[in-house]
Amino acid sequence: MSELAAHGPTASPAKREALELFAPLARHYDLVGAALSFGQDPRWRAAMVDAVRAQPQERVLDVATGTGLVAQALVRRCHCSVVGVDQSPEMLAAARLRLRRRPELAARVSLQIAEAERLPFADGEFDHLTFTYLLRYVEDPAATLRELARVVAPGGRVAALEFAVPDSPPWHALWRLYTRAGLPALGRLVSREWAHTGAFLARSIPDFYARHPLERQLEMWRAAGIQGVRARRMSLGGGIVIWGTRADGGPTTA
Repeated sequence: MSELAAHGPTASPAKREALELFAPLARHYDLVGAALSFGQDPRWRAAMVDAVRAQPQERVLDVATGTGLVAQALVRRCHCSVVGVDQSPEMLAAARLRLRRRPELAARVSLQIAEAERLPFADGEFDHLTFTYLLRYVEDPAATLRELARVVAPGGRVAALEFAVPDSPPWHALWRLYTRAGLPALGRLVSREWAHTGAFLARSIPDFYARHPLERQLEMWRAAGIQGVRARRMSLGGGIVIWGTRADGGPTTA
């Protein structure tokens, strides 16, 4: 997975800030997923992979692949082929290093730099698509979802994993305390850079949900031409898996 996003001239301020924070941290990046999810991120990834239900002969595009954890989970679970794309050379280097240690997985995974908003693939080129921790770092989430759906064949599944904000008031209060105080404190145990990273994530997650509540996100999925959209809250609402099926027609909105 990757918290990192585009850093070209069209990058949003959130993307540029993420680049500055995460580029030096790729080697230890997976720690942040474990810290934010209380160690639940493997279970979250497994739920997303199960929602895709890819077959061995199929190809899956994994967007914001980061260090390659989702790509590897797809191969292990589904025995499919995966193309992993990310904006960050540092993240892709970490993914390649991980794959070199697992040649049986590397044979089914290819990696390349690409931007989620402008994917270098043909319409309907992939059987399915996954993405993780992405929409908080794009300028126009609705347009990005349309672009992601574009490269999926009709009937293919699109699935996403994202951090979330718990609905329950008691759990929300605990989550707020942890992200605002506990996460930066954990970061300081690792390095000064990780302390800044923890503070960044603590504000980026609730800010995104304030601008794009869950029901609005599901509407964007449907408008992108993805039908049967479902959402599953994970770990008391700290994570969420969203998935649906690419409709036969195009997006319902321009």
